[in-house]
Amino acid sequence: QVQLAESGGGLVLPGDSLRLSCTVSGRTFSPIAMGWFRQAPGEEREFVGSIFWVNEITYYPDSVRGRFTISKDAAKNEVYLQMSSLEPADTGVYYCGAQTQSPGPVRSPLSYDLWGQGTQVTVSS
Repeated sequence: QVQLAESGGGLVLPGDSLRLSCTVSGRTFSPIAMGWFRQAPGEEREFVGSIFWVNEITYYPDSVRGRFTISKDAAKNEVYLQMSSLEPADTGVYYCGAQTQSPGPVRSPLSYDLWGQGTQVTVSS
């Protein structure tokens, strides 16, 4: 059984950087795509980026483009979200998701069939 686990969250100041990791365990893993989402209290889960596993093409929404970068290390079964110039609006629980069954719109959380438990990121002065 494949499991995802996020790590690296914390409390940071505006303008700081932070790198989140998503570690995959359980068996050989080759998803269609991996995505990062965040969710603030009372809000819907918001897309912050994705990477296709084979060709490593990435997508970002306008809100984070230029500040967030997704990468992967297939040998370690890990996906990373490098975040810079963090703003209070970036606060939320960050989740990684995997598309393993069938391809779907990377911006929709409904396209992902596996999720981690999330890691809290708080940006505050």
